[in-house]
Amino acid sequence: MNGFTAPWGIAGGWALDLFIGHESRPHADIDIAIMRADQQQLRSRLSGRVEKVVAGELAEWSSGEMLEGPVHEIHVTWPDDYQLEFLLNEQDQATHEWVFRRDGRIRRTLAAAFATNRDVPYLVPEIVLLYKAKGATEKDDADLSAVLPHLSSEQRTWLGQALAATTPGHRWLSVLAREAERTQTFDAMMQMKKIDIATIEAARRS
Repeated sequence: MNGFTAPWGIAGGWALDLFIGHESRPHADIDIAIMRADQQQLRSRLSGRVEKVVAGELAEWSSGEMLEGPVHEIHVTWPDDYQLEFLLNEQDQATHEWVFRRDGRIRRTLAAAFATNRDVPYLVPEIVLLYKAKGATEKDDADLSAVLPHLSSEQRTWLGQALAATTPGHRWLSVLAREAERTQTFDAMMQMKKIDIATIEAARRS
């Protein structure tokens, strides 16, 4: 992605590992997220076999062809057989927001949609998990368990609200609620500890 000037980031399971700082499980492939509006900048840099996924089938993505929704997945195989998958993400050009492909009500500022780890950009975990929530498998449940303790309160809240809006009753909602309760209890205990220490120090000084 050297020279690619538009927003991009590692997506999928590798993005979650970049967030938590270590490899949590083996990964079959590497996904890269870019914005749909920047697809021609990407296409001009690709060589080898470049294909789009249309109705579950691979078809050539011709140079200069603009891909419109629902097409969003691109497979690239270079002459040395190295492979990558690119995922086109939606953007509101007027508000500079990332937009959830499956429900336009779900948004994140574009600046908040990507983060970096050691200069490697990645799609933030709450967005990755939102995509994984659809038809979540045992592997996706494991990903949630690995990432959940590292999410900020704001990230958990955003993910919970997005899930409640798009898939009411999703089993992950109860998992998020339990984590929020656990975190609040821990924070309250730490606050009490700080108060106790402050009381002891004040007593020593008196």
